[in-house]
Amino acid sequence: MKLENKVAVVTGAASGMGKAIAELYAQEGAKVIVADLNLEGAEAVVQNIVENNGVAKAVQSNVAKQEDIENMIDTAVKEYGTLDILVNNAGIMDGFEPVGDIQDDRWDLIFDVNTKGVMRAMRKAVPIFLEKGTGVIVNIASTGGISGAHAGAAYGASKHAVIGMTKNTGYMYADKGIRCNAIAPGGVATNIASSMQNPNPVGMERLKPVQGVMPRIGQPEEIAQAALFLASEDSSFINGTVLTADGGWTAAF
Repeated sequence: MKLENKVAVVTGAASGMGKAIAELYAQEGAKVIVADLNLEGAEAVVQNIVENNGVAKAVQSNVAKQEDIENMIDTAVKEYGTLDILVNNAGIMDGFEPVGDIQDDRWDLIFDVNTKGVMRAMRKAVPIFLEKGTGVIVNIASTGGISGAHAGAAYGASKHAVIGMTKNTGYMYADKGIRCNAIAPGGVATNIASSMQNPNPVGMERLKPVQGVMPRIGQPEEIAQAALFLASEDSSFINGTVLTADGGWTAAF
């Protein structure tokens, strides 16, 4: 098993890509903290993992809150003795608003979840990794983090920032045994659209041509396989980079 005896924290793990990652990691031998704002959903994922002979624990976590991030990583150390892998998957979508229409409260919330939450979790994990001399971070970014035409201004900017942090972290700690990479999924069958509020008609119209050339919708399990690769020793020489997983969508541009 590729992650035998490893301890992983996966955020946004009650559904979608986070659920698929948590379940695959457990299948590969990791002990998993299933962190999500939706505690009932997280507990259902844990139940499925345990029924399949895996080890996991649900933790309610709002990644926009410092205390929740502290708690989910502290819980990993308390329950399983350490932390080896951090997967920052939790995220929310904007309403496709161009910059002229975005409101401060929506901008702030998107950055609190998508960007500051990632930074805070990494900041909490790094000292553990430094003490061990090893550790892996996998950030779930987006093709919206490498393109200006896959979402609105706030979401796109938040995911561009995640990619910037990923590259900086990969370089800064490369000589300390820490690897940090990102995955940039294209369109994937998840429930992230439920976080959209009143889609902006201007943004929706401008994004139609780009959405129209998407080869297909990906499945969460396909992203989980990429996350397994980046967490395992199979990717030991890969650091500070972004793996695009979009079925060839951005190859068109």
